Parts: sequence; structure tokens; C-alpha cells
Amino acid sequence: MTFTPAPPRRTTYREVLADQRFRLLFVTRTVTITADSLRILTLSVLIFATTGSPLMGALTFGIGFLPQLAGSMLLGSLADRVRPRRLIAAGYLLEFAAAVAMALAHLPVVFILLLVAVVAFLTPVFQGASNRLVADTLTGDAYVLGRSLSSMSSSGAQLLGLAGGGIAVTFLGSRHALLLSAAAYLVASVAVRLRLPDLAAPDKGLGSGSGSGSGSLVRHSWSGNRALFANRRVRKLLLAQWLPSAFAASAESLVVPFAGRRGFPDGTAGFLLACLPVGMLVGNLVVGRFVLPATRERLVAVLVAVIGLPLAGFAFGPPWPVCAVLLLVTGTGFAYSLGLQRSFLDALPEASRGQAFGLLSSGMMTVQGVGPAVFGAAAEVVSVGAAISLAGIASLGMAGYLARESRGARLTPAEAAGTG
Repeated sequence: MTFTPAPPRRTTYREVLADQRFRLLFVTRTVTITADSLRILTLSVLIFATTGSPLMGALTFGIGFLPQLAGSMLLGSLADRVRPRRLIAAGYLLEFAAAVAMALAHLPVVFILLLVAVVAFLTPVFQGASNRLVADTLTGDAYVLGRSLSSMSSSGAQLLGLAGGGIAVTFLGSRHALLLSAAAYLVASVAVRLRLPDLAAPDKGLGSGSGSGSGSLVRHSWSGNRALFANRRVRKLLLAQWLPSAFAASAESLVVPFAGRRGFPDGTAGFLLACLPVGMLVGNLVVGRFVLPATRERLVAVLVAVIGLPLAGFAFGPPWPVCAVLLLVTGTGFAYSLGLQRSFLDALPEASRGQAFGLLSSGMMTVQGVGPAVFGAAAEVVSVGAAISLAGIASLGMAGYLARESRGARLTPAEAAGTG
């Protein structure tokens, strides 16, 4: 991995939020993430009540993950080829229509799941366009702080959506609660349509000489992703952002069975699960606000280790208050991604930034879906605490790799050759 010099000046959150375009994208995205969490919880309750199957209830949580990778691979280049206002507003409008259909049409369960999968398939295109617009709007340390704000608001919005979803289901019922999420998507779509400037598409040509139509779109998207993966620097920075999050998500997925096996008091598992996003909020706030840009980039490997080391402690079967502290500390380590944002942006080809951001988010969703399955299978062989510890050890291994890569990137040619 190569690094370019970090800007010496630290930007403030106030300066970032002063940008009207970013503020609009930030607020609408926060609203829709809240709606996403509310919708997922509500659908899980609805489908479990309809089928009585725990498997179908769990599938409702996971069905929105894997289709995103397919959408990014096949349609990702749309994020760089359609006017961003049109694309982002259409994405939120599609989610609105899907939520209304699921609330009012009394669809069979299989059709509900297919509808969720279709929306997930298209999500990387809309998210890629939005993230590209943020990268075009904010520069230097302001971009890093913008990503920090997005990460913090995402954690808070997920907690709010889950809590609000529980309340809405209790008082309104599952189907009417879905209409609340639909209203949030509609508000976001209208806001983007009315307040976001109608900027030109970064790449106006559909195929740049490669023809037109859906076949051209798929070929263009596929070749664009191949080019991104062929770029060694981009590939390493993608993996550096995907894998630590996947290991942490794997450990998080085992908290409920860990609490059950340890005989913790009722309600403890929910409290433990809340510790991780709280830690993420604290870590992003402290590192984003008070740490200099160059220092953030030097701390990447250290913060990845902060994710892994507390998780390794679960092998000893600690009591629940200690588990809460360990998960809180683990969450603070997620601030490591702030040290990678600028390098990742600098590594991307200008013409495919939107597609790259779509690939980043869809890949993140995919590994966070696959990781729990892998470490959940490990928990069937060893104890649940040992499986959580293995996820922590894997994160520590990633920290060692990043430390070695970072040191190699900063060596002079003579030092790298061993002659300095």
C-alpha cells in the first residue's frame, strides 16, 4: 500500500456540515438508514408471525446483503453514467414503493423476500452515486470527516430504527409500522429531487464506444470491477476496509448464544449488542475530531488491533460486565477506517469512483454476511467464546499485515532494499 502525505490541518465537523450539498446527502442518508433498520425489524416480526419459522425470520435479515454484491458487479457503472440527482432520488423512491407494497398488498412471504432482494440488488448503484457525490463535494481532511460523520450517524440511526421499530410494531402493528419507513423514504426522495442540483453525469457516454443497452452496461460494469481488483493498491485498501469489519460482525453475531451459554440475566444480550455501536460512535468522534490527519493514518494498524484484542478475551469466559467493556473497546477500533479514507479516494480512477464506492459498500455487506456463517460454524466445533476469540485473533493478524504494509510504504528505497 502506498500513502500520500496527509494534510497538516485538521478540519472540524462544523466546517464539513456547513457545506449545503453534503448536509443534504448526510441528512437524507441518515433518515433512510433509520428507515432501513425499522423495515428490517418490522418485516422480521411480520414474517415470523406469518410463518412461525425462525429460519424465515432470520432470512429476512440476511436477504438484503448478498444481492448487493451481484448488483455492484453487474450494474455498478451506472453510478458514474447517470445524473446523480436522478439516480439517488429514484433509489429512495424505489424503496418507498417497495415498503408500501409490502405494507398494503398482503404479498406472500416469498414475494416479500424477492422484493427485498431486488431492492438490495440495485442499492449499490444508488449508494455509489451518493458516495461519489460526497467525494466530489468534500476534499482533503473534510472528506475524511464527512465519512466519520456518516459512520457515526449510521450507528445512531440503526439504534434509533431498531428501537423505533419495536415501539411502532407494539402500537401500530407490523404493516402500519412499514408505512412509517415508507414515509421516510419518500421524504428523502423528495428532498433530493428538490434540493440537490441537477449535476451532469461524470461519464455521459453509455459505453465510450462499446455500444449501448443492458449488455453494454453489464460488460462495462464487469470490466470496471475487474480493473479495480487488478489495481494492487485499490485491492489492498478494499480488503483492509472489509476484513476487520467482517471479523467484528462475526463476533457480534455470536453474542446472543454466548450470553445464553453463560447463563447471563435476561436482557443482557441486547445490552451487550448495544455496546459495539456506542463504542463506534465514541471512537469516530474522538479520532475524527481530536487526532491529526497524519496521525490517523499511522494509527490504522493499532486501531485494527483494538478491534481484535478485546474479542480474544472472550476465550476466558468473562462475566457480563467485563464483556460489555470488551465490546465497547472493540467498537472504538472501528475508527481505523478514517485513516484509510483519503488513501482509498486517491487510489481510485476518476472515471469509476461511483462504481468503486458501490463495490466497497456491497463487499462490506457481503463479508459481514459470510463472516458470521464461518465463525458460527466454528462455534459448533469449539465453544462460542473460543469462536469469538478466533475472530479477534483474525483481526489481530490483519493488524499485523497492515502494520507491515504501512512500514514498507514509508521506507525509503535504500531502507526497503536493506542498505539504508
